[in-house]
Amino acid sequence: MTYRVDVKPELLRWARERADADVESLIGKFPKYRQWESGEIRPTYKQLENFAKAVHAGIGYFFSSEPPEETFPLTEINTIGGRTLRRPSPELIDTIHLCQLRQDWYREFVRLKDEDPSPFIGSAKMDDDPAPVAEQILNALDLERRSVSLNLNRLLQVLIERADMIGVLVMVSGVAINNTRRILNPKEFRGFALTDPFAPLVFINGADTKEAQLFTLAHELAHLWLNKTGFSNNRLETSSQRLIEDQCDEIASEMLVPLTAMLKEFQKDGERLKTAADVEQLFRVSPRIAQYWVDCVDRYLRQKGRRPFGQEIKQLHNKQMNNKVSYYSILTSRLGDRFARAVVADTLEGQTLFRDALHLLGISKIKTFHKLADHLGISPISSDVPNTRRFIGNS
Repeated sequence: MTYRVDVKPELLRWARERADADVESLIGKFPKYRQWESGEIRPTYKQLENFAKAVHAGIGYFFSSEPPEETFPLTEINTIGGRTLRRPSPELIDTIHLCQLRQDWYREFVRLKDEDPSPFIGSAKMDDDPAPVAEQILNALDLERRSVSLNLNRLLQVLIERADMIGVLVMVSGVAINNTRRILNPKEFRGFALTDPFAPLVFINGADTKEAQLFTLAHELAHLWLNKTGFSNNRLETSSQRLIEDQCDEIASEMLVPLTAMLKEFQKDGERLKTAADVEQLFRVSPRIAQYWVDCVDRYLRQKGRRPFGQEIKQLHNKQMNNKVSYYSILTSRLGDRFARAVVADTLEGQTLFRDALHLLGISKIKTFHKLADHLGISPISSDVPNTRRFIGNS
């Protein structure tokens, strides 16, 4: 006898809409889905289980009496203009929840080792001049002002490495929970920062362009310095959140293309008119940053009673690097080197259960865990545990 589940149609509809899936696409996998949602036919338990996987919802949801009310995980910024944020995708919700879980684990990890809190968290204030704050961040990262000889991909890599060295968990991924079928949409979000004195975390949407990732990383680091958890999405328009986002944008722009460098470079050519495209090519930044700085210099020169620079924008398309890299290099990037090393080493020392480690790392096989350990150069008897803010591990 086939066991059919008495699931309420509104729960199926809720799960479908939550996953942004249309009926026709589901019918391809579940021919009788339309009848399920209308209540004419009930699915078997196996069918319901497969449906739950397809829409990325826990099977337990379908035994509820009514659809759950999911709230945006980042409670500090869950409204737009006083209205609740439009239903976020399951990919975004799962990504934030997993990052919060990782942050909780790492916080406990460093506190058990009696580490001091990160001194830079909250070291800047909202009314501070963006330029000195940008200088503070670059000094903490042991970096000088942007060198025009440093290419885009290398600069992004260096910023990630340096942020990791001072204790920031930097995770870059274009998919949710290592599932390549669950792409993170850059139009929904570009990244977020979860501020914490012991486990500051920055997540960058790896599905975005490299230029956007660079700006997002600088922007989210500014959030940490201001001690303001933040979510990079232009739809967040409450007045208080907008002020924070604007301040972080200015700090990030100062980190990447300082105004003084712009003026100095432009004055070399006898104040000839320059466009955003000129800035983009000269400083190797995105159109967004280039136009931002042309506008800034324009305002500066107007205040000085001098002619403005041109405002023409040349539309350039980002060309993603398509180099082949190993799966374990990609996995380490998604996890962040500091976090991956901490979890692997702590597990091999017997302090964290393998079951919990697999969940934190977003993998399902012990074999994958051990290959990741080999990739990181950590053996069961290794003492290479990142228990200091600046640690030297096997690479």
